[in-house]
Amino acid sequence: MNRWTRAASLAVAFLATAAGAQITSERGAPLNVKPALIAVSATPPIITVDGKADRLSPGARIHDRDNRLMLSAGLAGQTLYTVYKRDPSGLVHEVWLLNAEEYKKLGGNLDNGDPEGYKRLNELLDLIWANRWLLLK
Repeated sequence: MNRWTRAASLAVAFLATAAGAQITSERGAPLNVKPALIAVSATPPIITVDGKADRLSPGARIHDRDNRLMLSAGLAGQTLYTVYKRDPSGLVHEVWLLNAEEYKKLGGNLDNGDPEGYKRLNELLDLIWANRWLLLK
């Protein structure tokens, strides 16, 4: 009888674990955070926050979309949708990576600071300046 009780409790524990693994939860934003477009330079901890030069604090924690910690060097050269907190000295200390939809929900402006937008603007300006001699004739 003891053998069956152990087997039954093991089966119930297995089913509960499998059912718990299927539950998905929507991520919530931490309190007191600001949405920002953060560009990590090729040499972290130097970053830009919404186009303004800034730095990551020593021991900065960067959370990916699955809430795992990442190293800033793994994000070098990337521009990311984020929410962040600062430490008492004013450096960026804690960062959560977001997708575009989450960023927009939290009040981030998808059009402001888009690196592809700046690239397109510069291409258009180059075309205008390259062809200005047509206007001077």
